[in-house]
Amino acid sequence: MLDQARTRTRDLQARMRDLGIRRTVLTDESSIAYLAGFWGYLGIDFGRPTMLVVNAEDAPIVITPLMESEMVAAMTWVEDVRTWEDVGQNSWGRALAGALGEVPEAIWVERGSIPAIVRNFLDDSYPGVPIKDISPVLGALRMIKTPFEIEVMKQAGQIASAMMAAAHGGLREGLPEYESALAVIEAGSRKAADFLTDTGWERFVSPMIHNLQILQSGRDTSMVHRRASVRRYQRADPVYFCFCNMAQFKQYKLGFDRMFHIV
Repeated sequence: MLDQARTRTRDLQARMRDLGIRRTVLTDESSIAYLAGFWGYLGIDFGRPTMLVVNAEDAPIVITPLMESEMVAAMTWVEDVRTWEDVGQNSWGRALAGALGEVPEAIWVERGSIPAIVRNFLDDSYPGVPIKDISPVLGALRMIKTPFEIEVMKQAGQIASAMMAAAHGGLREGLPEYESALAVIEAGSRKAADFLTDTGWERFVSPMIHNLQILQSGRDTSMVHRRASVRRYQRADPVYFCFCNMAQFKQYKLGFDRMFHIV
């Protein structure tokens, strides 16, 4: 995985040089995982950004909370890991400013997904500096899948199949919806564990399937993206499962849904 991530970063740097892009600030979790090989579990949703600064000519820089830096350093191939703290002068803004260096001619970001607090910092700290979008450049690289990625995606598909089979196999009259959600999580997690080892980079990858199961049944079936509840299935109920926010493995996500019936 880390050799793959290093190669992808070099490919991005080469493309940046071709386009005259000096550096980019990446904040999307999947982009950071794609290039640096790591991700965390308590991030920007809690106001705690992790960033990857990719320089066209120099080594990339990871910026991450101090408390997660040990795990991050063990997961990534990037050697320059810079930390920040919630209290005091060592803020993430100071760390980012240090990574950007002198006032840049332009700052390239993932404009459609950059967190507001990071965008606000850039606007306030670098007035007049254009904020440009690196997403099409990175997206063009990510569109081409390597054999390694295809294998991970196949594994994600097997995990998703186990989740769907558990959802279908456990349906019966009188069962509460949340029991189906628990069965999906258990089956998916156990299948994901089959593809992981307790050595090297993989020991930091959790097999746990998580998020709230989207499930609609009975007269609520048309309520799109309703969550699993304590409602009990009744005979002839349609039962709709959406796995789009659940089926993912090593940052590769699958989107699919299925409809079943209680007989």
